[in-house]
Amino acid sequence: MTLELRHLSQRVGAAVHIQDVSLTLQRGTINVLLGPTLSGKTTLMRLMAGLDKPSEGHILIDGRDVTGLSVRKRSVAMVYQQFINYPAFTVYDNIAAPLRTKRLSKQEIDNRVGRAAELLRLSPYLDKTPLQLSGGQQQRTAIARAIVRDADLVLLDEPLANLDYKQREELRIELPRIFEKTGAVFVYATTEATEALMLGGNTATLCEGRITQFGATTDVYRNPVDRTTAQTFSDPPMNFVRAIVNGPRLTIVADQSDRAKSMVECRSPAAFSRLADGSYTIGFRAHHTALEPRPGYDVAVHGVIAVSELMGSESFLHADVGSERWIALIPGVHDRKPGDPVTLFLDPSRFFAFDQAQRLVAAAAARVPA
Repeated sequence: MTLELRHLSQRVGAAVHIQDVSLTLQRGTINVLLGPTLSGKTTLMRLMAGLDKPSEGHILIDGRDVTGLSVRKRSVAMVYQQFINYPAFTVYDNIAAPLRTKRLSKQEIDNRVGRAAELLRLSPYLDKTPLQLSGGQQQRTAIARAIVRDADLVLLDEPLANLDYKQREELRIELPRIFEKTGAVFVYATTEATEALMLGGNTATLCEGRITQFGATTDVYRNPVDRTTAQTFSDPPMNFVRAIVNGPRLTIVADQSDRAKSMVECRSPAAFSRLADGSYTIGFRAHHTALEPRPGYDVAVHGVIAVSELMGSESFLHADVGSERWIALIPGVHDRKPGDPVTLFLDPSRFFAFDQAQRLVAAAAARVPA
């Protein structure tokens, strides 16, 4: 099955929820909708499912226009972040519920439930009720019920959001394997860049109802087309600073009000060699920083600690560098106090360059591992 969205828009009164979205999704693919809360992910999924009708545009399945077709007449299944199961039913009966409405034979239902339970590792729990399961097992049950229908389109709206860390990690690892074996078109909505990278497949980044980029997940991550996409696909958000390219040299200007203290000159990465001399916005991700010089990380920029967050095996250091607020993600525990001076070391080979229109014009970071 091929799902095609053509110039889809959705308005509610004066509010525009989806703006001119065009996408083509192929059978057997994982397609991640990545964007912050209220970026339009759920609205777009409801349009795909047929729960809502778009204000403009068309939805086609295998070339057939299904824009006005009810969800009941489409081969679609949906999983939400809440554990939506029938509490009085066993796991078996929860998974079998959509099959019984189709009046399939008991043998066919047994076979399908058995395959789905094995795929989701629920076989030992078929006689239990949802309240006897962990949160992860409850969500596995909901996913199994969606998969067992053999739907052409499976929509998962932040299905792991209500699970604890361990349960999320387990399912994140297993979901690509599950998706690969079913052959449906999978659409997975998330606010987390890390989750998109773990799932792989394709990713569409959303901002204010617009798709800013769509492509292979690693390509979108390494080569965001603009600053908005780079910001969406970075967690913590990407750091930005103004810089001036002058031939082989790059001058970082952290604060225009105090040029003597804020200008740091360094080598310009090879990927920037084709750029015309002038002013650009430079971006780099939080984990591409260091607290001490090491190979590659030889550009020292001075700042002041604003906030320090200790996360166990790593630390988030929020630093004021001139007029900019940067976030550094540093391995280990680094207990810095607000007001403490800090020197951050950067690797120019990790830089992204954006022009005055904030479009990506060079991605040195695309040449090295993420």
